[in-house]
Amino acid sequence: MRRLLLDANMPRGLRALLPDDEVRTARQMGWDRLTNGELLAAAEGAGFDAMITADRNIRYQQNLVGRKIALIELTTTHWETIRDNFPAVKAAITDAKVGSYAMVRLPRPPRVRRPYPAPN
Repeated sequence: MRRLLLDANMPRGLRALLPDDEVRTARQMGWDRLTNGELLAAAEGAGFDAMITADRNIRYQQNLVGRKIALIELTTTHWETIRDNFPAVKAAITDAKVGSYAMVRLPRPPRVRRPYPAPN
């Protein structure tokens, strides 16, 4: 069983797709207001194996060399897209190693077109 941390930007529904792992959210841990570096340090200190995020800047802001946690970045936070492409997410989690970084490229979510207001 792996210990996984979902960043504050991840949909909570992802927890239900990982029944064999211990999954916590940053909010559950009281870490939803921490900066990226503080969050990674807190997750490492608590013994998490990997953190899942959609923060596209974290890989540039944080050096993973010497870290005891893997970082998995999803390219969207759109729940239906993540759910429908879950095998790719699961593969990244399975392949995660200490100090590794993986980006899971998911399809772009459908655009929601809003109707034009009716003329008066």
